[in-house]
Amino acid sequence: MDSAPMATPGEPSLGPGVWNQTGPEPTADSLLTLCFLKTAGVWVAPMYLWVLGPIYLLYIHRHGKGYLRMSTLFKTKMVLGFALIILYTSSVSVALWRIQQGRPQAPEFLIHPTVWLTTMTFAVFLIHVERKKGVQASGVLFGYWLLCCLLPAISAAQQASQEGFQSDPFRHLSTYLCLCLVAIQFVLSCLADRPPFFPKDPQLSNPCPEAGASFPSKAMFWWVSRLVWNGYKRPLGSKDLWSLGRENSSEELVSQLEKAWTRNRSTAQRHTEVTVFKRKGSLHHGGKAPETEAFLQQKGSRRGPLLRAIWQVSRSTFLLGTLSLVISSIFRFTVPKLLSLFLEFIGDSTAPAWKGYLIAVLMFLAACLQTLFEQQHMYRLKVLQMRLRTAITGLVYRKVLALSSGSKKTSAVGDVVNLVSVDVPRLTESVLNLNGLWLPLIWIIVCFVYLWQLLGPSALTAIAVFLSLLPLNFFITKKRNHHQEDQMRQKDSRARLTSCIFRNMKTVKCHGWEGAFLERVLCIRGQELGALRTSGLLFSVSLVSFQVSTFLVALVVFTVHTLVTEENAMDAEKAFVTLTVLNILNKAQAFLPFSIHSVVQARVSFDRLAAFLCLEEVDPEAVDSSPSRRSAREDCISVREGTFAWSQESAPCLRRINLTVPPGCLLAVVGPVGAGKSSLLSALLGELSKVEGSVNIKGPVAYVPQEAWVQNSSVVENVCFRQELDPLWLERVLEACALWPDVYSFPAGVHTQIGEQGMNLSGGQKQRLSLARAVYRKATVYLLDDPLAALDAHVSQHVFTQVIGPSGLLQGTTRILVTHALHVLPQADWIVVLEDGAIAEMGSYQELLNRKGALVALLDRARQPGDREEGERELTTSTEDPRGSFGSGRPMGGPERSMQLIPEKDSAASEAQARAPPDEPARAGPPAGKDGVQHGRVKASMYLAYIRAVGTPLCLYALFLFFCQQVASFCRGYWLSLWADDPTVDGRQTQAALRGWVFGLLGCLQAAGLLASMATVILGGIRASSLLFQRLLWDVARSPIGFFERTPVGNLLNRFSKETDIVDVDIPDKLRSLLIYTFGLLEVSLVVTVATPLAVVAILPLLLLYAGFQSLYVATSCQLRRLESARHSFVCSHVAETFQGGAVVRAFEAQGSFMAQNNAYVNESQRVTFPRLVADRWLAANLELLGNVLVFVAAMCAVLSKAHLSAGLVGFSVSAALQVTQTLQWAVRSWTDLESSIVSVERMQDYARTPKEAPWTLPSCAAQPPWPHGGQIEFRDLGLRHRPELPLAVRGVSFKIHAGEKVGIVGRTGAGKSSLAGGLLRLLEAAEGGVWIDGVPIAHVGLHTLRSRITIIPQDPILFPGSLRMNLDMLHEHTDDAIWEALETVQLRALVSSLPGQLQYECADQGNDLSLGQKQLLCLARALLRKTQILILDEAMAAVDPGTEVQMQAALGCWFAQCTVLLIAHRLRSVMGCARVLVMDKGQVAESGSPAQLLAQKGLFYRLAQESGLV
Repeated sequence: MDSAPMATPGEPSLGPGVWNQTGPEPTADSLLTLCFLKTAGVWVAPMYLWVLGPIYLLYIHRHGKGYLRMSTLFKTKMVLGFALIILYTSSVSVALWRIQQGRPQAPEFLIHPTVWLTTMTFAVFLIHVERKKGVQASGVLFGYWLLCCLLPAISAAQQASQEGFQSDPFRHLSTYLCLCLVAIQFVLSCLADRPPFFPKDPQLSNPCPEAGASFPSKAMFWWVSRLVWNGYKRPLGSKDLWSLGRENSSEELVSQLEKAWTRNRSTAQRHTEVTVFKRKGSLHHGGKAPETEAFLQQKGSRRGPLLRAIWQVSRSTFLLGTLSLVISSIFRFTVPKLLSLFLEFIGDSTAPAWKGYLIAVLMFLAACLQTLFEQQHMYRLKVLQMRLRTAITGLVYRKVLALSSGSKKTSAVGDVVNLVSVDVPRLTESVLNLNGLWLPLIWIIVCFVYLWQLLGPSALTAIAVFLSLLPLNFFITKKRNHHQEDQMRQKDSRARLTSCIFRNMKTVKCHGWEGAFLERVLCIRGQELGALRTSGLLFSVSLVSFQVSTFLVALVVFTVHTLVTEENAMDAEKAFVTLTVLNILNKAQAFLPFSIHSVVQARVSFDRLAAFLCLEEVDPEAVDSSPSRRSAREDCISVREGTFAWSQESAPCLRRINLTVPPGCLLAVVGPVGAGKSSLLSALLGELSKVEGSVNIKGPVAYVPQEAWVQNSSVVENVCFRQELDPLWLERVLEACALWPDVYSFPAGVHTQIGEQGMNLSGGQKQRLSLARAVYRKATVYLLDDPLAALDAHVSQHVFTQVIGPSGLLQGTTRILVTHALHVLPQADWIVVLEDGAIAEMGSYQELLNRKGALVALLDRARQPGDREEGERELTTSTEDPRGSFGSGRPMGGPERSMQLIPEKDSAASEAQARAPPDEPARAGPPAGKDGVQHGRVKASMYLAYIRAVGTPLCLYALFLFFCQQVASFCRGYWLSLWADDPTVDGRQTQAALRGWVFGLLGCLQAAGLLASMATVILGGIRASSLLFQRLLWDVARSPIGFFERTPVGNLLNRFSKETDIVDVDIPDKLRSLLIYTFGLLEVSLVVTVATPLAVVAILPLLLLYAGFQSLYVATSCQLRRLESARHSFVCSHVAETFQGGAVVRAFEAQGSFMAQNNAYVNESQRVTFPRLVADRWLAANLELLGNVLVFVAAMCAVLSKAHLSAGLVGFSVSAALQVTQTLQWAVRSWTDLESSIVSVERMQDYARTPKEAPWTLPSCAAQPPWPHGGQIEFRDLGLRHRPELPLAVRGVSFKIHAGEKVGIVGRTGAGKSSLAGGLLRLLEAAEGGVWIDGVPIAHVGLHTLRSRITIIPQDPILFPGSLRMNLDMLHEHTDDAIWEALETVQLRALVSSLPGQLQYECADQGNDLSLGQKQLLCLARALLRKTQILILDEAMAAVDPGTEVQMQAALGCWFAQCTVLLIAHRLRSVMGCARVLVMDKGQVAESGSPAQLLAQKGLFYRLAQESGLV
């Protein structure tokens, strides 16, 4: 035997044995000589295993997953492995025996089989170790067996062709047997073993199939095929999604990043402190101040720790992905070299056919390997993105839980949601582009080396052309960024305005301001679309410059090469290899600025995240709440010399507070608006920054905030608040908090879901639910911030008696009650009066009365110290108790009915509606209009709707332009192939000049067509966006007020932000991409078919496969995107909810359970994200494989048809096929994105079919100015209902109000008072009868005409984004002097004068920078300016202290002395001065008369007066 079976040929490498004996001897310098192939076959596989094997051994040793049982697969592998070892041992033995026999052998005949013997032994050892470490499928051994099959097969084939079997049968038989055994090993390596017997990680319910997939399945992502097929057959549900592995779970990832962030931040802080300390000494030597140094280092110190933390947790995955990309780039540059060899083969008529087939195979393999490594790079970095998004979101959420009150003032809830939904994804997406900062530069260098080899010095002109295009692109990018920033500013401004409008639509409609606001929104929208149009057109120019740069460089290079140097002629190799290289160069040129832009954007987001994560946190040591050993008699709460501020930089808001509260004490805190009452509670909770002093609280704390905070969950979950359910205690708590009647009316009882921010509850219901949560906790200390403010008189009395008061549920606990309800003060054990952030006085009620100090002053300003109610009214509250009192009992079957889950939601809802009170439109229950996840494919009607919005002629024109530019592209390529095939005469082509001119002309035509077509798509998209937005805005604005009560604001804002943004940007972008890729795909198919008609046989099956992949992927991907969007919204909502209720969460010490819930939401979101990103890789890998098959088909057909094909045509065909590889997947990706995006058109048209309210203005109106001149109002048998399916809320109301009369309207909650005001303003249309004003029926008056002639001051003070002047004078009807006069009347002139900008002061969102009382006074000033003949006061002074209220009433009496006034009130004291009082009960007028007459009758009014303490 001369050699090892697979190791060496039978002859020396340069011997005469060649496959084609008639062909010439291969040249020694050729890359594809048989000698080279034989040598590679011997050494490549062993070198591969000895290089990667030790690294792989180390890896699996550290990442073991438990051992595998001995399966049939493992045993077969081991038997085959030992058989191979025996064969190689016999080969070595035979070689040694022949040497011993005196037959000389070349050294390699002994060395090669020895190398293979040791390598095979190592391979068998690896198989054994893999079983021990739980490896089910090995990529390293798969690659080894593949190399063992491919390269030695060449030697075996050559050996068989020599027909020397008789001379050495043992060598031939061993060679073939060895090759067969290796082939079987390769097939076995394509299979996966059984899972580990005792896995280290716990078994999951629905594990990801990746772990048990074979290596080819992992490489091509075939393991996701089952999910894709399920998504194609039916809608995907939660059971179809895989469970998250521990390595992808939020708990694991957040823990790793948090540890790294904390460690790096501590290190950075120590370093900064040391640096500042060292710098202090330099002050005396002219150095910078330490404050300046700290300021200069602040930004860097914020960014550094977070960057290092992210790098520490992600570096291994990132570096592995980068390595895959580098290897992919090597194969990317192998393809042009192989193409060069292939065209050289085509041009050489004497070259053997095997060489062509071999090059075609190598080209196919190189392209496939490029695909595999590139997709592995994408997969690893996409998974890294997902993990980083999870980890950073968790880090942000944990920061939200710890934010101080001062930090919250600098960060609105929208900013935090933006961090999670915009900045975190933008930062993580940049991970994919980090390699784009350096790799394209290497690509560019390699490309120029290639071009130099092909074209010589002419390649230098390519550099010149690229450099000349750079300034253009930099200029375009700069201008586009400017317009993009402008567009984002306008978009944010529009979003803030629309958000404020929809949240306060009742106020807008009451005043008839829809037109003014629509005009403002559309003005901003016009500026936004203008910036978007300019940005889009600039982007089109930039894209065209990138697309055309390949052509421009080729034109210049070819022209210089052929015309300047006489001996140079154009041939196929130069032309089409140059184009292939230039395409790579073009990708590099496009990739580099895109990556820079992405990283720059990410840096902005990163800085925002770092700044947020470095915000001031609540000091956990601010309050000493450690268990105390003191006796039970000692103080439960003590504050000594406490000075507190909202942040470390701000001025103190509480000064020198000294307060001790014994156990079981009820302490009342009173004082005027802005005195610091709520701040005192915040200080006790540790929410304020403690400047000096100490705070000590003994025992657990429960807190009720002034603005009730409820969660988007069920009633029982809100009350129990992460504690175990105790049904008996829950029943007592709900009864004491007067919640049983409400719960009884809810569709699902205590299991009824509460909408976001309690949107389906009234203000009073939310406040009582907030109180019930605190009571259920069974705490030692209760901090109650004005919980009675939003309650009616009798409800307030019930709650105080049953819960807070001396005999309530909380008796024996320590209670601090902040209140404006002065009537409860006699029942308090101790009273603290605050003024200007300091304690003015404190003591018992009698002591303070005797002192005649600050408390007496408060009572004097209220005029009636015995008054029982200072709270706000409830918007729409619960069902009235049948026995007239909340405490007297519950409706029969209440607890049983309420505590159970009711499956029949529809019947339950209808029952609840049937029982709904007259003034309650059955609001409780699941929020109506909830957005559902769409299923299935998008309807064709949506595409037609968008096309109609664009305009059919414009669409046809765009298609025509795309077709023309693609025809020009085809002609240009075909013309180049003709140029390459031109014969040369004396080393020159005679028609080179003509060819160059026509080539340039066709390229210019294509560029012009491409620019025109893209610009047409952009302009059409802008036109469609404008039209669809206007229709949406009009549809929503014209909807009645009931629509806004039933539809969550989040649904509306989603249409105006996310869906609008998709229609603005995504749809035109995806449509343009789809058209470019589709026409490009058609061109390639045409080129390959024209060049090699035989390829049609292969192209048709490929197109069918392509259509199959497309259908499978689009159906599944659209569903996964919808699911991901829906689940991500839960994450954002939970973050926003926690931000708003952070103080409550901390007070209840529920941070741990909230973190767990956040982890659960993020994990559910990632369960969808992971399959979607894998489905993307599945599509990309398989479609690129199809593209590679198309290249292979084109090359093989060219070899078969070589005799009658020109090199130019083959170059055109193969180079075009090479471009289709990524075109295939991007065409499908664009189609999928377009289908996902077009859903937004459907969602923007959702409200087109909802009912609309009456016309705003009528062409012929009976109410001509100065109507109403007197203000007489007459109700004639008026009946009102909230919705058609509900009973009448007001029925048979008939009474007349004379001009200038002041009438009070009172009644219990749900009596129909607010409905009456709604009927007067036509917020509710009359179901029966009508209303006449000055003899004119209001049904014959346009809505805006009517509402502009009536002034209403609602309970909720509303300010809109914009200047203070705009808020006071929305329609710009008054002078500055008139506005200042109104402000002086409401005692706000001094405040406004002190504001920056005075009347031009910009109000924050909802006016949050002003107190509730100040906002109410501004609304009063706004009403004074309108000064209409009719005024409706809807509990307008609930938020001001009693003394201020008296002055406000005097001002109103002066300004509206001659006007008709309707005063809707729950507090009877407010109506005692009215000429007449209407008492409403169950939607009807129960009593009417003067207050004195009604008291004398001793009817319903008398009973109400008794409850309020007036009699």
